Amino acid sequence: MPIFKYLWGMIKLLLPALILGLISCRTGRPLNYQVEPNGKVKAETTTMSFLEQLLREDSLLRPMLDKKDEYKIQVIYTRIDRNAANEPTFSDFFFNVNPAHYFYPASTVKMPAAIMALEKAASLKEQGINKETTMITGSATPGQTSVYNDPLTPDGRPNLASYIRKIFLVSDNDAFNRVYEFLGQSYLNGGLRAKGYPETEIIHRLQISLPEEENRRTNPIRFLDRQGKLLLDQPLAYNEAPYFQRRDSLGNGFMRGNTLVPQSMDFSHKNRIGLQSLHNILRAVIFPMAVKPEQRFQLSEADRLWLVKTMGEFPTESRFPPYPGQDTAGNKILFYGDGKSGPVTPGLRIFNKTGGAYGFLLDVAYFADLTNNTEFMLSAVIYCNSDGVLNDDKYDYHTIGYPFMRELGRKIYDYERSRKREHAPDLSEFRFNW
Repeated sequence: MPIFKYLWGMIKLLLPALILGLISCRTGRPLNYQVEPNGKVKAETTTMSFLEQLLREDSLLRPMLDKKDEYKIQVIYTRIDRNAANEPTFSDFFFNVNPAHYFYPASTVKMPAAIMALEKAASLKEQGINKETTMITGSATPGQTSVYNDPLTPDGRPNLASYIRKIFLVSDNDAFNRVYEFLGQSYLNGGLRAKGYPETEIIHRLQISLPEEENRRTNPIRFLDRQGKLLLDQPLAYNEAPYFQRRDSLGNGFMRGNTLVPQSMDFSHKNRIGLQSLHNILRAVIFPMAVKPEQRFQLSEADRLWLVKTMGEFPTESRFPPYPGQDTAGNKILFYGDGKSGPVTPGLRIFNKTGGAYGFLLDVAYFADLTNNTEFMLSAVIYCNSDGVLNDDKYDYHTIGYPFMRELGRKIYDYERSRKREHAPDLSEFRFNW
């Protein structure tokens, strides 16, 4: 009898770990979804009980999770385990994730655009072009604007490196627009779809409102060497391919000027990319050998590490461009919320891209605690628009969005800090000299 009691006690002790282990083995695969030729996404909502139960332990998160559909919450958490050779394996957990549920991706589209710009620049290496080559943006239509100098670079020369740094440091909209113009719609969307992100449609500049025809056209661009010699003259490009026939709409009203239009706002011709795609794009940069070869971005190792370093830098650490007045952690919302919640955590680096517009707040992040040898990935989106009206500049970012993001990141971080690992990760590759 005692031996049976002992065995039953051991089974009860080990059963949760065994179940979680089985879940982990099963969740390493991405969610399955289909994109029809007309752009319609077919997918089911996925929630995993482990992640939901973990998040519901938090009294601040629980009431928001109860309204997950009202807030359009989606969360992806990736647990990372290393073997004795420091090779990572990934276990993906989902809460209320459905690639068919549209959200406006806001500034998170800047991340794949920046990566694709680095890849395109790398393809022009034989022509003497790299991310620091002088890039002169011209104009060929009334809606286009030119750039001949950049006062935020050390020598005043505009270049891709500066634009990409501005994107990740302060989410600069003009910097994204210049990257978008360098890429063109066909190169940007075709490249991302070929890498396994078929629903992607990045089809307009940010902050400035232009008609569809103007967004289809991208500026002529010239690359010059340091002596002013022309290396490449890229003419105006025009994307003739039809857009997806989408039916995306949001809200119960929107402002057109000072007039309230009492109907949902059409987002069918606005940018689209799913949370899982953003999550996996970041993973392909941080862990390129952990994704399929066709999903990797064709970057030199030097450019990849430069990009990763830039993603993890605080604005106040930057010399070029200089941002002395910025909130130190204002671009790390999945742990610091609005960036005004106190000092940063020593040793914790977050490599990420945030976004916020039309009431949506997003963050796509890889966490590396270099002091406590803790790492994980976390991506989330929440809709903060209680009145349902768009374009009225009355969104609940500070009362709903930022508190949710801050609490979510800290809940997963605390869990990861306490989680037992067979092998502590060696995170030395992320110890950059910022």
